[in-house]
Amino acid sequence: MEYIKMFGNEKMINQAIDKVVEYYNTTEELNGGYSYIAKDDVCVVWFCKALQNYKVMLATPLLTDEFYEFTYNGNKHEAYLDVYSKMDNKVIKYE
Repeated sequence: MEYIKMFGNEKMINQAIDKVVEYYNTTEELNGGYSYIAKDDVCVVWFCKALQNYKVMLATPLLTDEFYEFTYNGNKHEAYLDVYSKMDNKVIKYE
């Protein structure tokens, strides 16, 4: 088990970016075994801190449909990385 020290918003965001880079670069289905990303290839879409919990939503400008959600649970002192893929895109028109 990996232990992470949490000290503030900026460090949490950097930790989330590091984990997305690590995940992408070690998941052959995503990178095809030869395409790697750096920290600069990851952008933060949304960030929130509520009480002792953090949530960071991240994406990459690469040609993948993956979207990343990094959550730190302050009660349990553990973090989770969820990876989502876009399944559909429907247009909803309003008048």
